[in-house]
Amino acid sequence: MKFALPIALVVAWFAATSTGAIKSYQLASPQAVIAEVNDLATRGVLWTDLGASLERVALGFVIAALLAIVLGALVGASRTAEQLLDPTLQAIRSVPSLAWVPLLLLWLGIGETAKIALVAIGAFFPIYVALASAIRGVDRKLIEVARVLGVRGFPLVARVLVPAALPQLLVGLRIGLTQAWLFLVAAELLGASRGLGFLLTDGQQIARTDEILVAILAFAICGKLSESLMKLLERRLVSWTDTANVSA
Repeated sequence: MKFALPIALVVAWFAATSTGAIKSYQLASPQAVIAEVNDLATRGVLWTDLGASLERVALGFVIAALLAIVLGALVGASRTAEQLLDPTLQAIRSVPSLAWVPLLLLWLGIGETAKIALVAIGAFFPIYVALASAIRGVDRKLIEVARVLGVRGFPLVARVLVPAALPQLLVGLRIGLTQAWLFLVAAELLGASRGLGFLLTDGQQIARTDEILVAILAFAICGKLSESLMKLLERRLVSWTDTANVSA
């Protein structure tokens, strides 16, 4: 059932391109895309570009997650930290991804550091917002019991607040990973010579819709696999929660 829509889209795609309803220069046929995948894979270009993008997303996401967990826990647990940090972070959060490109180019050049930084910016805010909000919503009774037992300060955050906020944190991590893939396209506009974003722009410059579609499909597959892995991790780590299981 879950493959019904993708299959229907592929059938419609095949029908539209094979009957000439859509010209090949507007949309490559499935056969042309498969041939282009085979060509790029055989020449090693696809694996080089895919590996470069995966590396940037992984590094940017890990950096973002570490910073977001620290700042989210601090802001969620401390009213003073919230007043000092949260307004500025929320203002930065509203800046569009492409607006960072000129500044990162000036600060960090066109190397890998700028690309990883932009991916990290994209992944940071969903994780930060989810954790800070979740900590503020922790049951007050848990905090009171912990304080009665002498747990205060950082141990209170690490042993009570963050574990209690874990379900929402994992949702934030999943959304942050998706955002990392979205920001990767903008990141790979920073003078990249390899990566799926480079493959996308290269196809656009030489008017190769088959190459463009290969890059788009690679983004879609990588994003979906990343989200599925995060969902699996989420189910394993929060299997103890008592939630509704709604089924049709």
